[in-house]
Amino acid sequence: MEHKKDTNYDESQIQVLEGLEAVRKRPGMYIGSVSITGLHHLIYEIVDNSIDEALAGYCDRITVDINPDNSVTVEDNGRGIPVGIHPQQGIPTVEVVLTILHAGGKFGGGGYKVSGGLHGVGSSVVNALSERLEVEVSNGEHVYYQSYERGKPTCKLKIIGDTDKTGTKITFLPDSEIFETLNYDYDVLLKRLREQAFLNKGVRIIFTDKRVAEPKSVELYAEGGIKEFVHYINKNKEPIHDDVVYFEAKRGDDMEVEVAMQYTTSYSETILSFANNIHTVDGGMHETGFKSGLTRVLNDYARKYKLLKEKDQNLMGEDTREGLTAVISVKVAEAQFEGQTKTKLGNSGARTLVESALNDKLSAFLEENPKVARAIIEKTINASRAREAARKAREATRKSSSANNSSLLGKLARCTDEGADYAELFIVEGDSAGGSAKQGRHRRYQAVLPLWGKMLNVEKSRIDKVYSNEKLLPIIQALGAGIGEDFDISNLKYGKIIIMADADVDGSHIRTLLLTFFFRYMRPLIEQGHVYIAQPPLFKVYKGKNKDLVERFVFDEAARDRAIAELGKGAKVQRYKGLGEMDPEELKETTMDPEKRTILRVDIEDAIAADQIFTILMGEKVEPRREFIEQNAQYATDLDI
Repeated sequence: MEHKKDTNYDESQIQVLEGLEAVRKRPGMYIGSVSITGLHHLIYEIVDNSIDEALAGYCDRITVDINPDNSVTVEDNGRGIPVGIHPQQGIPTVEVVLTILHAGGKFGGGGYKVSGGLHGVGSSVVNALSERLEVEVSNGEHVYYQSYERGKPTCKLKIIGDTDKTGTKITFLPDSEIFETLNYDYDVLLKRLREQAFLNKGVRIIFTDKRVAEPKSVELYAEGGIKEFVHYINKNKEPIHDDVVYFEAKRGDDMEVEVAMQYTTSYSETILSFANNIHTVDGGMHETGFKSGLTRVLNDYARKYKLLKEKDQNLMGEDTREGLTAVISVKVAEAQFEGQTKTKLGNSGARTLVESALNDKLSAFLEENPKVARAIIEKTINASRAREAARKAREATRKSSSANNSSLLGKLARCTDEGADYAELFIVEGDSAGGSAKQGRHRRYQAVLPLWGKMLNVEKSRIDKVYSNEKLLPIIQALGAGIGEDFDISNLKYGKIIIMADADVDGSHIRTLLLTFFFRYMRPLIEQGHVYIAQPPLFKVYKGKNKDLVERFVFDEAARDRAIAELGKGAKVQRYKGLGEMDPEELKETTMDPEKRTILRVDIEDAIAADQIFTILMGEKVEPRREFIEQNAQYATDLDI
């Protein structure tokens, strides 16, 4: 994007569309929710305004501080919000921006070519939802100050000093009357700010958490931009070519695209797309253009150099993306986002631009780097063969299960309401525990599938191996929704899939293998909240016999000690080494009965972090796994080694 620095950015470019009354009444409409997600959203809104200044070419340093009192300070060295009297409103423009909804420089006034955020609602919404907010603006001559409470000014804009610098500093304390919590998640904020640093090369973001005795501070800066982003995502993977392939393209001065990509030896793909710095989780035109362009370019190259023979079929899209990590970032003057959540880009021009960029730039890269090109094509051809083998295995699987009496499903104890949202499938480790679970279940809506022995580590296996694996096939068949590209969640037979394994090292391993399988081949199961982990108790504390028997089932040592103290003298303790030690009634009461059990839902808050953890724990490299275990050993409890 051409950054023209001679544009006047003053009060005449701030357009006013409507007032602020509704925000406090219906905060969810403006920030999504009043949970921790909405709390974080306030920070993103203010930071996004600073990033917009960077996109316009005026800001290269942003500091974000979480203060000990849970207020947040965001400061940048941009131009500073204009302080002159607004022509329509008759009050200082900075006050307009902070008190009137939809007032901002992003509505065709010429202040910004590209902007992310929520199109200028940001600052006023943050102000409306803050117990207090203070703004300082430096305009190269003076420092101006104004304070607010719950969106209303508590003083007039005043000069509090002189300066030769420019920039904006905002400190706000979210309103505890509105938000469920004021406890920010440092790691979630760090991930978002790191993303912004990668997407805006040359912008330095300093993030400090001052709520702890020794403040944690991290400087996020990526001179290489999204190339460094790909390196970061792939740090625990084995690349098949050293350099990250990078190219960019422009269309006039209203659209530009950057693409960075690298293939690894893994079998899964990671494609992240962004539009105006917003993570387009649901993809859109830029992602579609990337995928179709990539497939065409690789097929053309493979045909030209006879790496694909005449009789061979063309590579499919999924073949060309096996093991690929790619980041696609577009900056669009008039971005069209589909849906309220703005997670899908609708601009058809982005598709054309990205596709033609791949045709030109990726083709040229392959021609200039024949060794890398051959390594990539070889990987995609192997993926294509595996896909064909998987298709045959899948058909064989369908035939074997079509009669619905597959021997592989012989151990599944079905429930009568299979297919209902409330139906539950317990995947249970071990035959003895499986027997107890079958007897202790509610037959109407709880099904039980016992597993025995170690299953396949899918992180090190292609999809054809998954289809022919006798440990995984019963799970695929029991769930009934297919896997991989064929996965269709509408065919899912159970609303909850509950992994029930012992609280020891083997149980942890089985849980991790299952979660890796779901994450790689049935990800919507996790994304839509269908996967749970059962929490069987570790101890039974009991006293007395028969009618006088009192029992407490507890999950850790501290609860065990409290129960012993409660029951007093004569209390006895039984430690459960495994699920198989519980009789059906105990298993039902502690682990299976919805009225009494505790189960943990598995969420993917951050797909990149999840991808990295599965790569570390289940991938080829030993060193990252050793580091991970050393760093996290302090959190491990109840290891029965």
